[in-house]
Amino acid sequence: MKLGRGYLILTVPLAFLVIFFYVPLVSIIKTGLWEDGFTLRYIASVIQNDYHRRVILFTIAQALGSTLLTVALGLPGAYLFAKYDFPGKRVIRAVLTVPFVMPSVMVALGYILLFGKSGIVTDLIGRDPGILYSWKGILLAHAFYNFPIVIRMVSSLWQRVNPHYEEAALSLGARGFSLFWRVTLPLISPAIFASAMLTFVFSFLSFSIPLIIGGYRYATIEVDIFTAIMTLLDFKTGSALAIIQILLSMAFMYAYLRSLDAYARREEQRVFRKPIPFRRGDWLSLRGLATALYSLIVFIFIVSPLLAVIYDSLRFNGHWSLEWYRRIFSTEYNPMFGLTTLDAIRNSLLFGLATVVLSITVALPIAYALHRWDFRGKRLFDILAMLPLASSPITLGLGYIKTFHGTPLYYTAWIIVAAHTVIAYPFVLRAVSTGLKKIKPNIFEAALSLGAREWKAFLRVELPLVLGSLVVGAIFAFAMSIAELGATYMLAKPEYTTMSVAIYKFLGARQFGSASALSVLLMAVSTAGFLIIERIGEEVW
Repeated sequence: MKLGRGYLILTVPLAFLVIFFYVPLVSIIKTGLWEDGFTLRYIASVIQNDYHRRVILFTIAQALGSTLLTVALGLPGAYLFAKYDFPGKRVIRAVLTVPFVMPSVMVALGYILLFGKSGIVTDLIGRDPGILYSWKGILLAHAFYNFPIVIRMVSSLWQRVNPHYEEAALSLGARGFSLFWRVTLPLISPAIFASAMLTFVFSFLSFSIPLIIGGYRYATIEVDIFTAIMTLLDFKTGSALAIIQILLSMAFMYAYLRSLDAYARREEQRVFRKPIPFRRGDWLSLRGLATALYSLIVFIFIVSPLLAVIYDSLRFNGHWSLEWYRRIFSTEYNPMFGLTTLDAIRNSLLFGLATVVLSITVALPIAYALHRWDFRGKRLFDILAMLPLASSPITLGLGYIKTFHGTPLYYTAWIIVAAHTVIAYPFVLRAVSTGLKKIKPNIFEAALSLGAREWKAFLRVELPLVLGSLVVGAIFAFAMSIAELGATYMLAKPEYTTMSVAIYKFLGARQFGSASALSVLLMAVSTAGFLIIERIGEEVW
């Protein structure tokens, strides 16, 4: 296939990205920079305003603090998963990955149930621990949310560290911390930096957690944009804030993509260290005690919010009961958002399936082009293709309101699916790209030598080999869709309410039992998906 004709396969994905991502992005930029001509008035007004300036600085500071805390919590776990083998390892890693695709409102719910004034921890210690409605709560919730990124990325690379390097260092007298600092850490540093940058981006773009746990006292840029648009109807200020956020997130995303290249090169090492069995007797050693202490910390801050939600869903009027589940599945129970909870579940599943199909349609040709073709501007094309990962759902929702308001597409199910696809497709793209990089070039060349055309060789030879990566990307896309809140809340009519929006409205109405029951259903779907990922053994980061 000639390169000129080959570009035809990019027509659909590029048209989709232009219409549903770049045009809305340009509309935001135009709103913030144009008023009878080019102007920096609104951006200058935002920067000069004490409140907005404090919000911008706090957003960066909390993202940095969240990243440091997440890496500190994740590194010991990455070490354990990379070095040791123990019963239930795959199940535990799948469960620990679930928080990443949980709706942020569910994360907030878990922390309210644990650390609120009537929470479980508050009752146990007899006083308010002071975590909720503070910057500490935001950092802990972000660590809960992004903890799986560090675990999976760092452990994946740590397993590939050639043991001969450490053996050579041992023979030269390196021991303990000196061995880790001088030999192991430089080898796994690309994974640490890449996971840290991705954590920083997600914390920087976080919306629901600062809104619910931090409140307006600890507002981030996302909360500020949402308030300006949805509460004050000030589109100029909202757009100016969005432009500042876009510029900052693009810079952070560029750093992430650069670090991802180094990570991918190191991950290509095919030397796998055989895990050491962790036996019962090891628990009595210093290593075992350290592992137990670490496990306790992870349980309190990472696992217990999930368990708190499950516990709350099974309690009704102080007794064990399935009443909350009966209500969410009952057509007679019509909550405040205008349709039954069963309809909200159906909407989430339909939107999720549509997002999977559309994400694969967009991501597969782009992944192929980046993998197979060598052309001028390839690096820029890769950055532009991944740019949706650096955009926030709130900014995307604002762009859709500006672009599609007054068109037949506005307030339809398709605009929600389009928004979900823009948010989810980068995960499919990365999963497939990673899978393609692992295929040896001579397999493709052999297919060409036997007479197969380039695209046919890809479909017949390479695509079956990356099917596992494609399934992993599809699971992530589905999980991201059913967990999405920000853009859906801004764009959906009441009849298109999803599970995440329903949880948020239940939470706002203080109906924690219904919110918990719906959250458990989302948790079950996500856990099932990540168990499949563990069986396949592919990575998406």
